Amino acid sequence: MVQLTQFVLATAAFAGAVSAAPKPPVHSNVTVNPWTGKDRYVVQSYGKKLEQTIAAFRAQNDTINAGRTRTVQQKVSTFHWVTTRALVSTIYDVIKEARSQKSGNSKKRMIVGLVLYNLPDRDCSAGESAGELSIAKDGLNLYKKEFVDAYAKAVRSAPDLDFAIVLEPDSLGNAITNQGIPFCATATPIYEEGIAYAIAKLQFPNVSLYIDAAHGGWLGWADNLKPTAQIFKKVVDMAKAINPAAKIRGYATNVSNYNPFNATVRENYTEWSPSYDEGHYATSLSPFLEAEGLPSNFIIDQGRVHLPGARKEWGEWCNVSPAGFGQLPGSKTDNAHVDSIVWIKPGGESDGRCGLEGAPAAGAWFDQYVQMLVKNADPPLVPTYQGRK
Repeated sequence: MVQLTQFVLATAAFAGAVSAAPKPPVHSNVTVNPWTGKDRYVVQSYGKKLEQTIAAFRAQNDTINAGRTRTVQQKVSTFHWVTTRALVSTIYDVIKEARSQKSGNSKKRMIVGLVLYNLPDRDCSAGESAGELSIAKDGLNLYKKEFVDAYAKAVRSAPDLDFAIVLEPDSLGNAITNQGIPFCATATPIYEEGIAYAIAKLQFPNVSLYIDAAHGGWLGWADNLKPTAQIFKKVVDMAKAINPAAKIRGYATNVSNYNPFNATVRENYTEWSPSYDEGHYATSLSPFLEAEGLPSNFIIDQGRVHLPGARKEWGEWCNVSPAGFGQLPGSKTDNAHVDSIVWIKPGGESDGRCGLEGAPAAGAWFDQYVQMLVKNADPPLVPTYQGRK
């Protein structure tokens, strides 16, 4: 997952933009928090990868961190990524696994986290995670008919489960900051149309949709807040033109990035930003979303969080070190705009051949890195010793 940030340091405009934030509208798409009172699906394919990490710790006679890794493997809910047309079929496997995880005595519904990520010419500003589809090769039509339609069919097959779906990480942020890159300028209207189509087609009562909203270091600057809300409004309106009932639940932030929800140390590179951590980003963006008649609900990825001082610049996005697993999914927050803390990016999958020497290609397993995430987890993970292999 790649993010290229082009910052607009809004020094003089900061105070004025925040104080002039518009008032919430009378009407908005506010519904009950879809995460409340639900069991959460634990991704089994991610758990299998963690066997390597458990074995590595055990080989070091480090039973505590092996147990901590087992806690992540067996108890922590993450998101399942669907990144190609061929992988749409894995949603049916996830459905089967989620049903098997439901306790026979539990009356709670199970919520499953999914990521929809396959826009043509995706990651236009960098390309570490470039996908299978190309705009020049009928990519948008293939995306709609062979990816989104198939995705919707799979989700529709499980009305007994709830789904939280994150739509296209690292996409619409380019419409705000990266129009000077010709590849992004060409791709942006395709991104908008593709995401609008996905919103329109995934309108099921058991589905909550979250548009990716990048992170505070990218779109959280004062000058970027209003344009960000306007782009989201444009895309939702495009979805309504396809399906008048189209709506979203909210937005996902910090996907595959490293920002804390509540920063204990304010980094120097955040000096002029109202969004110096993800909690403040949600608070800063919310009034602009509400002014557009949009919901202002967020889920915030804390699957990995950098340690203070780990980055010299906010634009450092690749295999940042040192870092650790962050707040556990479902953690209660003091921010009324935040539906839930979540782990969207599976910790341990490389960002690309960058950041650290020896890092593998984007998406490949980087076990040295996940060992670091376990050791640096904040709060520390409670070890699980039962079910030891």
